[in-house]
Amino acid sequence: MEIYKMKAHELRDMIKNKEIKVEEVVGAFIERISKVEGKLEAWLYIDEEKALVKAKELDKKIASGEELEGLWGIPVGIKDNISVKNMKNTCASKMLENYIAPYDAYVVSKIKEKHGIILGKLNMDEFGMGSSTENSAFKKTKNPWDLRKVPGGSSGGSAAAVASREVPLALGSDTGGSVRQPAAFCGVVGLKPTYGRVSRYGLTAFGSTLDQVGTFGADVEDCALLTEVISGFDRRDSTSANIPVPNYIQSLSKNLKGKKIGVPKELFCGNLQEEVTSAIREALGVLQDNGAEIRECSLPFIEYSLADYYIISSAEASSNLARFDGVRYGFRTKDAKTLEELYIKSRSEGFGEEVKRRIMLGTYVLSKGYYDAYYRKALKVRQLIKEDFKKVFKEFHAVISPTSPTIAFDFNEKSKDIMAMYSVDIYTVPINLAGLPAISVPCGFVKNLPVGLQIIGDYFKEDNLFNIAYSYEQSTQWHKKIPNI
Repeated sequence: MEIYKMKAHELRDMIKNKEIKVEEVVGAFIERISKVEGKLEAWLYIDEEKALVKAKELDKKIASGEELEGLWGIPVGIKDNISVKNMKNTCASKMLENYIAPYDAYVVSKIKEKHGIILGKLNMDEFGMGSSTENSAFKKTKNPWDLRKVPGGSSGGSAAAVASREVPLALGSDTGGSVRQPAAFCGVVGLKPTYGRVSRYGLTAFGSTLDQVGTFGADVEDCALLTEVISGFDRRDSTSANIPVPNYIQSLSKNLKGKKIGVPKELFCGNLQEEVTSAIREALGVLQDNGAEIRECSLPFIEYSLADYYIISSAEASSNLARFDGVRYGFRTKDAKTLEELYIKSRSEGFGEEVKRRIMLGTYVLSKGYYDAYYRKALKVRQLIKEDFKKVFKEFHAVISPTSPTIAFDFNEKSKDIMAMYSVDIYTVPINLAGLPAISVPCGFVKNLPVGLQIIGDYFKEDNLFNIAYSYEQSTQWHKKIPNI
């Protein structure tokens, strides 16, 4: 039995039934990391010692007959913009290279409460800005299906670690697709919950009205398990929704009878790869065979989503990252004679190129004379996009689209063409603008690289998404494939 190849829910059941010890599980994943991490480079920090100590503690509790609800000692990887007390929280940036978090994020405290074991911190695009994890200040994570390809971003480390079975579960953050797109590129399941379903307390802010902590799993049940653990109301986050959290595991049914699924005509055009279109069409056939009614629908304002997203997210990034000034905390230049020089040189040296690009764009659209022309107009367009989705969800339970218009691409392939890189997120950013939940599941392979199917749901209807995703997954074999790394 190769422990590292097993799903989180399978391992949890074996631990509950005393067929295996938590220490064995944690040890197996630490061993797996030691074998493949040199090639993959998904982790920024691994806390082997504390993870094994915690595993022994939980084994003693289980031996004494204690019921460990929730995760039962399953290891979890954390994207490095989510605070874990006494661990570095670098956001993959030189600006925070030596910053150690003094507290746990809400989602981390929930994982600990539910007896999950934090294994370490995972690589990402700096401050969550990127679609390939090429913008990390420290390393470039590889795609486990093909080491010449990017894993997607910005949560590329999380997706690659789960896909390669270095860890069974992981957290990411999703501002414009940063969980779903790398999940698609790496062939795992990734969920972006409804905005407000999961507290943002302890998540380093990029775009505050767009950011949401999301979950990665090797299959839908794993993703549902972790999502249920981290969801809930948190008084420390003013955007947290005080809405009951369903039992997501109970929503996992293959039957889709009565489910109406919309296919927006606007999302099957442009630069969409032909092979990706074919994979999505085949997936729709599977859902129809399982009882779903599939019909075309329309989202007329969605064509403006990409431009709208980059105006709003960059404006919010400009505001949120103003705190990193070389004075309060973070990187400080050693070569400054005046306060103005301190600000300029600290930010110029501490931030990477993509972060600086977005700060400049955000500052521009918020500046006097341009605020009304860009930012205020973008907020109005955002409302129109929301209204489009609200109309569709009066008729449909879910909407289907590709997760990405392409499969994973080569390193440096799009880094010189900024618009080509930004266009990778064309199918994911509308969901963040509207604050909706969406999940990506593997639905095929093109040139031995995974394709992602995106299922979009109505507000706080993650249970519907898990139902549809599980139904599709159980009728196919894609979730059983593991990269040979």
